[in-house]
Order: sequence, then structure tokens, then C-alpha cells
Amino acid sequence: MQKLIYIVEDETDILELVALKLQAAGYETKCFERATPMLEALKTEKPSLIVLDLMLPDLDGMEACKQIKGDPATESIPILMLTARVEVEDRVQGLELGADDYVTKPFDSKELIARVRAILRRASWETAKNELRITEDFKLDFNRYEAYLYGKRIDLTLTEFKILQLLTKRPGWVYSRSQILDYLWGNDKIVIERTVDVHIKNLRDKIEDYSSCIVNVRGVGYKFEPPEDDN
Repeated sequence: MQKLIYIVEDETDILELVALKLQAAGYETKCFERATPMLEALKTEKPSLIVLDLMLPDLDGMEACKQIKGDPATESIPILMLTARVEVEDRVQGLELGADDYVTKPFDSKELIARVRAILRRASWETAKNELRITEDFKLDFNRYEAYLYGKRIDLTLTEFKILQLLTKRPGWVYSRSQILDYLWGNDKIVIERTVDVHIKNLRDKIEDYSSCIVNVRGVGYKFEPPEDDN
């Protein structure tokens, strides 16, 4: 069954382009030029993903995102923001409201499809709140801070687990060493960035066959690339 994606964008050319590219990639789409009718449609239909422009004529995209994520009936629907805003604060605000990722206009169509696939892949991992089933053999339990490989618990340190938690939060998203350190220790960090490399090496050793999922982006940092699937 094709996954249904809502596209909310008031610029007709962009709306049609996004719909065309998503359809070519094998997705079903439903288009909206306003946020209000999209929110109304959510009352009777649940899409697999919402591509949401932040600058809409009837309702600010941030507010629409807030309403979607604030409703228990729709909070689990992933949101990919489309934004022409270049300020980092705007993007961070959207992510803090619960959006899963963002693409900045003008965007490359291939990047858009890649982001959509990454979000949907992660959504398909989720079997319960705070649990990821990456594959049948690899599972993360965020309630217990435990990872399981081939049915057995992996002996990860808290730091190793938190790195894995961060990287799998947004598959394909590259995190710098500094960002990883900030996530682990915030302003209290007193270790050097190369420490991250040591933790990553130990983590890769422990997740065995899935070590290649943690990718080193030379000169930047690390990202998590899920195993290939058929989608």
C-alpha cells in the first residue's frame, strides 16, 4: 500500500513540484494551499507524513505544527518543514515543537526525497513510544536505556547509548563532534572532541554487524544510515 503524504504549501508551483516528485518516488499525495483544511482533514484521515510550509496565509506553520503535535490523535504523524527562513532560531523552534526535519528553500528534489524516506523509515521502526525496532535483530529501548542485538542485551555504557539515541533520532542527519558533546554534557563538557571518536569506536565494536550504520563524515562528524530496505 502506498504511503499517503500531505503537502501544505501556498505557492502553487512548489506545491505541484513537491507532489510530482513524491508521486514519482512512489508515494500518494494530497495537496493543501492552506493549513486549516489540512487540519480539518486530519480528523478523518491519518497520513504517513506531512510536508508543511512554515509561511502560510491562514495559519503560521509553527502554530499548525504545534496543534498537530499537541493532539494525541495526531502527535505521532511525522512533519517535514519547508522553510525559506534562514535564521537558525526559526528552524530550531520548529524542531522543538516536534517537527522531525526541515528542508530550506530553494531545495534539491533529491534531498527532499531522501529526507522523506529517512523520516518514514524511522517512523516504521517505532513499535511503541520510546522504542525503536531498527530491524528484527536490532532494537533500542529508550525507557530502559538498553539496546538489544539478536535477542540479547548489548552492554553499552550510558554515553554510548546516548550517542546511539542521538544519531538514530534523525537518520542521515550529520552531527558534528561538538554537537554530540553538547548533547552528552551540555555546558559541563570538559572533554576534547576526539573523545567522541573513542566512544564511537567502542559503540561500533559492540553493535557488530550494524557498525557500518554509523558513518564518519570526514571533517564534519557522524550520522546514522539505516540498513537498506525495499521501500
